[in-house]
Amino acid sequence: MSHVKAGGTAKNVHDSPGQRLGVKLFGGQSVKTGQVIVRQVGLTKRAGKGTTLSRNFTIHAVKDGVVGYRTRKIRRFTGKTVRRTEVVVE
Repeated sequence: MSHVKAGGTAKNVHDSPGQRLGVKLFGGQSVKTGQVIVRQVGLTKRAGKGTTLSRNFTIHAVKDGVVGYRTRKIRRFTGKTVRRTEVVVE
């Protein structure tokens, strides 16, 4: 027989730190080559001219310049067009 009463399970006790996601540089701010502009999960913002998209969807600056945000119409696989924000460095 058991010598200890049933203790049950502990659920939802793990606490992980935040990932520090979001926009790091806003429109009109100056940026240098290689700096992080946006950290995101998934493709919420698109990489435009002067920027590149890394494997974890982080948008980096390819050249020195000024950050700008534009809205573009993107065609989806179904043919529907949707508005998406595009990050550019000029």
